[in-house]
Amino acid sequence: MNNKTSLPQLLLEPSPDWKDYALLDSGGGKTLERFGPYVLIRPRPQAIWQPSLPKDAWNEAHAVLVEEKQEYGGRWTMLKPMEKAWEMRYRKLRFEAQLSSSRHVGVFPEQASHWDWLMGRIQNAGKKPFRLLNLFGYSGLATLAAASAGAEVTHVDSSKHAISWANYNMRLSGLEDKPVRWIAEDALKFVQREARRGNTYHGIVMDPPKFGRGSSGEVWDFFKRMPELLRACRAILANDADFIILTAYAITASAIVTRQAVEEIVGSAGQFECGELVTIEQSAGHILSHALFTRWNA
Repeated sequence: MNNKTSLPQLLLEPSPDWKDYALLDSGGGKTLERFGPYVLIRPRPQAIWQPSLPKDAWNEAHAVLVEEKQEYGGRWTMLKPMEKAWEMRYRKLRFEAQLSSSRHVGVFPEQASHWDWLMGRIQNAGKKPFRLLNLFGYSGLATLAAASAGAEVTHVDSSKHAISWANYNMRLSGLEDKPVRWIAEDALKFVQREARRGNTYHGIVMDPPKFGRGSSGEVWDFFKRMPELLRACRAILANDADFIILTAYAITASAIVTRQAVEEIVGSAGQFECGELVTIEQSAGHILSHALFTRWNA
């Protein structure tokens, strides 16, 4: 059979330059991770092997997340005294981590490779101003990275709490004077309105959840609403656009899906990287996959 389709190479993309984060060990369906001064145990079903470190190392944890029935939910059980919120750093970026009712703590360490990549693209693009749209911006670390590199950023999240958190992180990083617009709104509605206004962006960062609800009760379902969002993003991409980053968590799909999704916006021209964001365990070198991604640049 003559297969003319060019099959893309899938990448495993780690973020090796962390000092305030480490995947210390994993196994038995759990991870042992250091976030700044604190060690946390979180559930991770894919860690089907046995832990490599002795129990004494796991007994040093400050808190463990106990999963509950609802998706992504859980409750933290405190094992040692710790602050509910604390400061962390990545390179020159400073931000607040905190225990929440989900398994997350305000930072996705595996995304640091995205931050490095987009900072390099913005600094080398030569566009003044470089307009970046960060959809589903959460606690704002991609916004911090882009603003520190000189971009004008529009940060969109349906959660007002997330907007406040991201704004606080900007102040922690000393970036409060940078040009950032904070938009508490459904991502699709905002992009559609920007298209009607004729506004365009040189870079788009998208980190959509699998499922969620907006501040006004809008339901987000990745597979149902992502096609419409992709069509809307095509209308706001500048003629001289530089890049798109799409990250997808907790979906039953391949990284090829994220690449083909980005192709819906830009076509097949330009350069694509797609694969999985991973962390590498310190104890025995196990690799944990966290998300699918595609990065495109012109």
